[in-house]
Amino acid sequence: MIIRRNPKIRFPNPDPQRIPPGQFVTQQWPVLHAGGIPRIDLSTWKFSIWGEVENPTTWTWEEFQRLPRATRKNDVHCVTHWTKLDNEWEGVPVREILKIARPKPDARFVIEHAFGGWTTNVPLEDFDREENLLATHHNGTPLTPEHGAPMRIVIPHLYFWKGAKWAEGVELTREDHAGFWEQNGYHMRGDPWKEERFRGD
Repeated sequence: MIIRRNPKIRFPNPDPQRIPPGQFVTQQWPVLHAGGIPRIDLSTWKFSIWGEVENPTTWTWEEFQRLPRATRKNDVHCVTHWTKLDNEWEGVPVREILKIARPKPDARFVIEHAFGGWTTNVPLEDFDREENLLATHHNGTPLTPEHGAPMRIVIPHLYFWKGAKWAEGVELTREDHAGFWEQNGYHMRGDPWKEERFRGD
């Protein structure tokens, strides 16, 4: 795990009901990831959806930019106990790609795939929500490589690791399969309000 900024600068909590148990508020955006930051060439970048779908689809970067876009404002909660409030994200709503791919009736889970071989898993019902984005911008500026550029998945009602940085595809499956962090002890779902940080929580 790489941590390049100190997240332990606390600020007054404006609304305790917005902060899950065990979390503290920070105005920083800590950098946490395992391994190095991948170098991604937009001229060869592709994002795909496949598996239990009627219409497997792949987009180039130019094609991805032509998909309908939206902005969402939400809080994010990291499993390492920090919470960052009032983030504004811009990108492609997850439901736009699901509408194109058309999940089959047996699809129940999603495996997010990221450059470098990283994966994380979520139930399809957690992935298929109005607020979820395939985000390219944060607070009005493009994502930086350390924060997942050119695109990361944002699923704000779960711990932040459940939205993969450097995303390159999503696979819909019938059965749940542990991703990289889940294979290394992290929770299979990751609900911050239930403190589902690790297996057995």
